[in-house]
Amino acid sequence: MGLLLNTLSPAILYEEMAESTYFVDKTAFIGQMLQRIGTNGKYVCITRPRRFGKTVMANMLGAFLTKSAATKKLFAQLNIGRDAEAMQHINQYNVIYIDFSRISSNDYQSYIDNIAEVLKNDLHKAYPDVDYRAAGGVAEDLERITAATGERFIFIFDEWDAIFHAAFISEDDRKKYLLFLKDLLKDRVYVQLAYMTGVLPISKYTSGSELNTFAEYNMATMSLYSDVFGFNDTEVDALFAKYQALTAQPQVTREGLKIWYDGYHTAAGNLLYNPRSVVMALQNNQLYNYWTSSGPYDELFYYIRNNVTAVRDDLALMAAGERIPLKIQEYAAMLLELNTKQQIFSAMVVYGLLTYENGKVFIPNKELMDKFNELLLNKDSLGYVHQLAVKSEAMLQATLKGDTATMSRVLEFAHNTETPLLAYNNETELAAIVNLIYLAARDRYNVQREDKAVTGYVDFIFYPYQENDDCLILELKVDHTPEEAIEQIKRRQYALKFAGTLGDGRKRYQGRILAVGIGYSKKTKQHQCKVEVLQE
Repeated sequence: MGLLLNTLSPAILYEEMAESTYFVDKTAFIGQMLQRIGTNGKYVCITRPRRFGKTVMANMLGAFLTKSAATKKLFAQLNIGRDAEAMQHINQYNVIYIDFSRISSNDYQSYIDNIAEVLKNDLHKAYPDVDYRAAGGVAEDLERITAATGERFIFIFDEWDAIFHAAFISEDDRKKYLLFLKDLLKDRVYVQLAYMTGVLPISKYTSGSELNTFAEYNMATMSLYSDVFGFNDTEVDALFAKYQALTAQPQVTREGLKIWYDGYHTAAGNLLYNPRSVVMALQNNQLYNYWTSSGPYDELFYYIRNNVTAVRDDLALMAAGERIPLKIQEYAAMLLELNTKQQIFSAMVVYGLLTYENGKVFIPNKELMDKFNELLLNKDSLGYVHQLAVKSEAMLQATLKGDTATMSRVLEFAHNTETPLLAYNNETELAAIVNLIYLAARDRYNVQREDKAVTGYVDFIFYPYQENDDCLILELKVDHTPEEAIEQIKRRQYALKFAGTLGDGRKRYQGRILAVGIGYSKKTKQHQCKVEVLQE
């Protein structure tokens, strides 16, 4: 065994994962990869956003296939253990496992030279009797080994595209790197399987034939393997049941997990949870924003900074829970400058900041919605969107106090910012403006929109996260009075939304129930507000 050839690292890391409390068994994927070994389908690239378990799956494959590991006992206890044919392949292969995100160099050449040197040393130690040429490269050494011994190799490359995020990388370096991979993998007789993971799509990165042998599987447009990366509802149900059994005073709800971490759409039509965040929430017994930044590609403003005006209206709409029509361009994620709306939002889909379904992009869940809200609150370059977001805390406090004068002043301020959305041309714009002026409420409330198809008004239900906080029902009506809005709230019996009890018999919501009516006159351009207590 060596540092890269038949390394024990994947086996050790995967065994630790398998023994963790909130482990999800995805070993059926091994059987799917076994079918590709030694066939013309042996080149596979999986691209997914960060935090979706790509490294866990790479470690799993390495742990199962590597001949230096002794993992039969481990996998016999997992789902793959019931597949007798698959188990015949366990620990039978030479595996070259490289994690390309481990960058300890300050320039490309030393980075790639270090990888090549370590791999050559591993090969020469494992096959000392092969007649190597002193000036030969890694690919030539592998060819000589196969010619002399008949042995072949499986390549597992995790985060193949990590080098593209390095500060020192140049366009010339990128080309050299792609040629390095081509020389190592393409049409080489020693390759039994080449499995790569990354964030960036290969197919749009290469202008020629460098890596055109790879079949690429992404989340947005390819349905195969869509259930492997990320957690589905059934898997989260099982984890939550285990959490309830193990936790003396559980603070996390099943509904909360869905609100916070679900909502990523796959091409197969599945909904997925962010696996890392789900596990962190259960381990910590707390629903929280576990989205961590590992560089500029995880920061929202990085994407929009070149053309804020092109996207700020759509950001406001998405913060309102709306979906924006878009034809995504996966290759946009690799552009050095993102300038058009299509490029900006496409890149955000690739990096997992937005999700995509049926030709539209949107924010998948509360965890990321909070990040977008933070952007709206902190970046004054967003103009009117930022200005209204900043006023939202005052709007919430005024609403809870029944201070309709302050509420009207905030709405007047919104009008004076010449917000395009205040044209109130459709219900989407109504919803967007409500979300902006109540943006701060999202820290304390699960804000849900009702009756999306009804013309002329929009209803929102504010479900408090803390049971003692006030409950809010808000209706904004165009060319109607706030009294008429509140009357409609009563007629539709929205207060019943807050009925129900907890497991111990207590009311789920114990605060007041407030009806909030906002009327807007297109003729006078004035807003009127009223707050009425429906239930103390």
